[in-house]
Amino acid sequence: MSKKVLFAASEVYPFAKTGGLADVAHALPRALNAYDIEVIMPLYQSVDRDKYNIVSEDCFFDVLMGETQYRIEMYGCTHEGVKYRFVYHPMLCDREFLYGTPEAGYEDNALRFGLFSHTIYTLLRDDHYDIVHLNDWQCALTALLMHDDPTLSTKSLYTIHNLAYQGVFDPVYMDDLGINQSHFRMNEIEFYGQINLMKAGIAYSDCITTVSSTYAKEIMTPEFGCGLEGFLQLHRTKLSGIINGIDHEHFSPAHDTALNVVYNEPKGKKINKNALLKELGLKGTSKPLFAFIGRFVSQKGMDLLIETLPKMAELECTIALLGEGEEGYYDRLRKLEQYYPNLHLTYGYDESFSHRLYAAADFLLMPSLFEPCGLNQMIAFSYGAVPLVHRVGGLADTVKKFESFDPKSREGYGVVFNTPTPRSLLLAVRKGLDLYADKKRFELLVAHNMQCDFSWSESAKAYGALYETLIKEGKKCLN
Repeated sequence: MSKKVLFAASEVYPFAKTGGLADVAHALPRALNAYDIEVIMPLYQSVDRDKYNIVSEDCFFDVLMGETQYRIEMYGCTHEGVKYRFVYHPMLCDREFLYGTPEAGYEDNALRFGLFSHTIYTLLRDDHYDIVHLNDWQCALTALLMHDDPTLSTKSLYTIHNLAYQGVFDPVYMDDLGINQSHFRMNEIEFYGQINLMKAGIAYSDCITTVSSTYAKEIMTPEFGCGLEGFLQLHRTKLSGIINGIDHEHFSPAHDTALNVVYNEPKGKKINKNALLKELGLKGTSKPLFAFIGRFVSQKGMDLLIETLPKMAELECTIALLGEGEEGYYDRLRKLEQYYPNLHLTYGYDESFSHRLYAAADFLLMPSLFEPCGLNQMIAFSYGAVPLVHRVGGLADTVKKFESFDPKSREGYGVVFNTPTPRSLLLAVRKGLDLYADKKRFELLVAHNMQCDFSWSESAKAYGALYETLIKEGKKCLN
């Protein structure tokens, strides 16, 4: 009999997505096909119930959180061979955004995702699961609830996708969340006088992973630890890094219906590039196209990029930016767009357009200040866009310097810079221009990258090994 796993995440593609967590929560359960796996997420109002045939399971139950009873309704569907379960309660789900506007989260997010965690715990208590795989702060409280219930045999694995988002709230929510005041201590969930829900996942899960080996080391340092470096050091024996993968069925230029023309080698990009430049009103098909695809937030190196763009736009290249996020960054980018005719800005999340941009781009800009894993660089490899990255986190693990290119290697290669300064970024762009000018070398590099395997197969094996360790040994896993 296959082991039963409940995989919990606050967003899953294609139902709801704000970032890479949704892609991971979509692809990893599919790769873990040796297990009887169910994926659970909130049924936000933005989820298209008709499109994905999401129907009520006729399953209603009350969840007691603090002194309040919440009536939960469960919905479900099967999509691409995976069973999905959806939690519905108006407080959790009936909002315009998943977590809040781009500028700020909803004030009651502690209660919203506290309820999500309590619901997960209720399902674990009322049914048998061998493993619960919790992702990020939105369901981290589940680990504390499990810890306080000695009758529960389910083992827990907690994955940190981005340490910068920890779920920190006013301690006034303790009672409403149903958390015993005894847990409000520094070595549990107290964090500089606040509640930190991520600390619950770290403290009480049987095993912790994060999404690259380098990031697992970085988060135990003051530079990248976001105030939790000491706490993570305390729990380091159960922490390991497993690099994310991408879904090659979803990100395949040879089969991508969003593209103008499908292709499987570098020369096939030309029609897609010409079509996109025409669509955006950009000129210069013989010039390299640099693309940025991501959130307009500090983490992604937006200040660094914006400061560099004026000098970059004076070079022989075209630049296309796609993303959404903080209004201040958008305003600054819009002003640059109006001044430089070879720069185009598209604001908003558009999955189809992002695929066309990957297919058209010669280089993908990723000047992130920190990057737990990053999926964009792997997608770029697949579509034949050379990543230009700051050597940090998962970018350091997945992108090797093109100067050391070895055609026999299985590694992906790109342009790498070590210091997050405008000068270093501009020098990296100039390196990219020189590489692009050497057509034979550039196409050889691109062809190599397109053949690299960044699928979930190896990473899924690593997660499966952790599952088995927890199930068989029934104890906290060690590195």
